[in-house]
Amino acid sequence: MSNEQKSTPPGPLAGVRVIDFSIMMAGPYCTRFLADMGAEVIKVEPPEGDYIRTREPLRNGHSAYFGHINCGKRSIALDLKNPAAIEAAIGLVAKADVVVENFRPGVMKRLGLGYEKLAAVNPKLVYCAISGFGQSGPAADRPAYAQVVQASCGYDLAFMNYQDNQDRPPNSNIFLADVLASSFALSAVLAALRQRDHTGRGQFIDLALIDSMMSVFPYEFQEAQFPAKERRQVYKPVRAADGFVIICPTTPKNFETLCETTGHPEWKSDERFATGTARVKNWSELMRLVEQWTSVRPAKQCEDTFMAAGIPAATYRTIREAMQDPHFAHRGSFATVADAGGEFLVPNLPFQMSEARVQAQSYVPAIGGDTEAVLRELLGMSSEHAKALSQPYSRGVDSGTA
Repeated sequence: MSNEQKSTPPGPLAGVRVIDFSIMMAGPYCTRFLADMGAEVIKVEPPEGDYIRTREPLRNGHSAYFGHINCGKRSIALDLKNPAAIEAAIGLVAKADVVVENFRPGVMKRLGLGYEKLAAVNPKLVYCAISGFGQSGPAADRPAYAQVVQASCGYDLAFMNYQDNQDRPPNSNIFLADVLASSFALSAVLAALRQRDHTGRGQFIDLALIDSMMSVFPYEFQEAQFPAKERRQVYKPVRAADGFVIICPTTPKNFETLCETTGHPEWKSDERFATGTARVKNWSELMRLVEQWTSVRPAKQCEDTFMAAGIPAATYRTIREAMQDPHFAHRGSFATVADAGGEFLVPNLPFQMSEARVQAQSYVPAIGGDTEAVLRELLGMSSEHAKALSQPYSRGVDSGTA
């Protein structure tokens, strides 16, 4: 081990053990964040693996999508239809700090892994249940998918209302509800661990995707209760010679500087733009005039000119283009991860700590690749017994006892 490795501080969650029963995105992303902060995360997968392992983009049969969400974990394969596998899972939970699951309400209880049973085994357990609509209430049993939640909570129509000439809600394949819920789940788990430091007791966390989404729009939430007299100002893309740029002159000073920068000081006294109220009312006309200046200049030149003048502005970039920004390299915003398909980049958590290591771990677990090691280390189980529990279960076949 190098001196640099020896001097690297541990993660802030070093010593915390997490049993991750979750699949797809919301739960697994939360537990990846926990692993980024140094927790030992043991992912419990069915023998065939988490479904996301089959999703594009694939390289030599290995999903970078799965790796992005699950790097840094240990994977054990257990068929939870097998009573012996359930007993093994309970044994692992007895030696853990946190459980995360994102099944529909009632599934874990039917498996014999509900909070009450596990808390009886481990009273200090922090148990985070993530679901689409929560563990109780009229909608609790509804099947959930991020796009369903985003439509149901009002997000898509709120987004549409900021568009011009759009007669139907926008298409969306970005799983905002899942990512947001995973971040709130991380916060809830950390808060529960902190409270446990004082009380000595764990607790149950009921986290809903739809509740998470309701925090996305503080203005719109209030405007729904107290309708505004005027439509909210919308910052729209303006055309450049080779693309688009967004300009956000949010303050009176920004507006005055915009006028000077574009060579139109007369706009400052134009009655259409002379006051904040007038600018909001005539914003589209102002941006039409600004576009006459931007449309004959490259987008990057527009961005640089406005930013140098203190006016918030940005060129519209693809994700691929944004990833090449040297600012990310300077901050160490991305980490290199590898699986059997090769190396790829993932984003680190968006914060750094001066006294602790917070970074995505560099490996992605194979399906059940740690089954024997984990069950031997934590439960003293033989390799033969561990292998039996990782196989698809058939009733009537003796798989031993945990």
